[in-house]
Amino acid sequence: MKMDLNAIIEQMETGDQDSALTALQSYNKEMNQCFTFSKEEEQDREHLGELVLGFLNRDLQPSCLLACLETVRILSRDKHCLDPFISRSAMLTLARYAGIVVDIPATPAHSHLVEGQVEGEGGDGEEAAEGSSETVKESSPHSENPDQEVIVEALKSICNILLHNETGQVVAADLQLIKGVAERMKQCHDPTWNHEVRFFDLRLTFLLTALRVDVRAQLARELHGISLLGNQLDATLGLCWPDTLETARAGFEGIPPEELPPLSRQQTELAMEILKILFNITFDTTRRKVDEEEAAEYRHLGAILRHCLTSHADGDERTEEFHSHTVNLLGNLPLACLDVLLMPKVQQGSIEYMGVNMDAVHMLLEFMERKLDRGHKLKETLLPSLNLLTESARIHRETRKFLRSKVLPPLRDVTNRPEVGNALRNKIVRLMTHIDTDVKDYAAEFLFVLCKENVSRFIKYTGYGNAAGLLAARGLLRGGRDSGIYSEDEDSETEEYREAKALINPITGVVEEEQPNPMEGMTEEQKEYEAMKLISMFDRLSRSNVIQPMQLSMDGKMREMTQEDMKKVTHNPLFPSQEPANSDSEEEAQ
Repeated sequence: MKMDLNAIIEQMETGDQDSALTALQSYNKEMNQCFTFSKEEEQDREHLGELVLGFLNRDLQPSCLLACLETVRILSRDKHCLDPFISRSAMLTLARYAGIVVDIPATPAHSHLVEGQVEGEGGDGEEAAEGSSETVKESSPHSENPDQEVIVEALKSICNILLHNETGQVVAADLQLIKGVAERMKQCHDPTWNHEVRFFDLRLTFLLTALRVDVRAQLARELHGISLLGNQLDATLGLCWPDTLETARAGFEGIPPEELPPLSRQQTELAMEILKILFNITFDTTRRKVDEEEAAEYRHLGAILRHCLTSHADGDERTEEFHSHTVNLLGNLPLACLDVLLMPKVQQGSIEYMGVNMDAVHMLLEFMERKLDRGHKLKETLLPSLNLLTESARIHRETRKFLRSKVLPPLRDVTNRPEVGNALRNKIVRLMTHIDTDVKDYAAEFLFVLCKENVSRFIKYTGYGNAAGLLAARGLLRGGRDSGIYSEDEDSETEEYREAKALINPITGVVEEEQPNPMEGMTEEQKEYEAMKLISMFDRLSRSNVIQPMQLSMDGKMREMTQEDMKKVTHNPLFPSQEPANSDSEEEAQ
């Protein structure tokens, strides 16, 4: 049976609470799972919204109050009918029921923030807002025993409004709702607040920080968001701190991470919301300098994130999602603070390398390989972990050597191309010719860093053909080494590689079967004739703009060949190579 919206409106217009309660309960039951709305009833829904807001500005029975807020939640799902809810007075009413109002001075500008305000406000919008504030204050959940169902319904409605309407976002920022939510988040150890209140506090904070740059900055700096949310994450995961920057699950101290019980569904939900908010407010961290106090906060946060990496949720999919948010946030931390990943003491069951605990790095590597094997949306799913491993390897010698031992072990197979096979090296080399430029560049950069940015070593493991893109971009096609600072390491060439080294084709990176020489039996004049013919063909294609011939300049970068260059080649096709002798060390780092 179709809901008669006009009958609901008629009952609401009587102003009687009992009639309104019966009508709204019927409407809410019918529409509870409705997320798409008919265009024909838009005006009626807007009118219903205005009537419900009028009720919310009165002193209501608890059951009628809850029914009104449930109706607002349902109506706020329709992005085309939000006008009644995006005025300053309407948002203030909802914020009071959510318990997140802060005292802020009124300004004349607030009265015309919204086009088409609620009927009755008109030019006295400011007065209407203040009047409604007085009324709501008496019945709002700002008491010792707040009705948490009311708070949750109000929070859900505000979240819907922010999600669908830019004006609502402006009003929410103007009302400083982030301050009210932050105040309640400080009570993270208080058992008063149930899971839903905590969750929708975080969801509202996420939306505000995702949609409003000013709110993002306000939470990060004025409200000390890193510390605030770090404490929230600490409390959610139930951590204790046996030592500086060392975490453990309270009640499970000394138990290896793999033996810990999985986090509950509620813990994981809250933790992921916190991680998303932290990602929003730390987005620009790697692009600016941080002072000592900020660095200490980031290290503390990094220690919690290390714990997240080694924790598990209820189910593989949920664990993967939890770890994805963790990795995304780790990528925002200042590079100097990533040393916290290596700080835990080596314990029984830990993965140790050079006396350092590599549990977190190993988890990151496994996570990266899983994303790589999945092959779905590599730019979004793979690059955060790949970039994090690259930067960690660049600044921490132990991390680089550990990753090198796993990704680029001493080369023994010289018969298969570097991109052929199921080893992790083969998978990453395949990415170096990926159609997505970012994926290609990140993959090459990772292997280049593991090779200590040494060109000859990089070519050895990838083949010149695969490496050419990065080398051209860096001006290293003539060989040499980039400007990175790395420690010296011992030679670890395998016997197999040393024996085959002279036979390896540097372009493909493997020993190939000997091919017949196409110029065998030709005189020097015939060879020169064929070369001239080839150059002439290139010249014709170049003049018709089919191709653009390039040549390697003395600085190691590619540049376009001019007509003058083509003439020089035509008159001297067999010029000697100007490439300097390769002085790169062939020593192998581990």
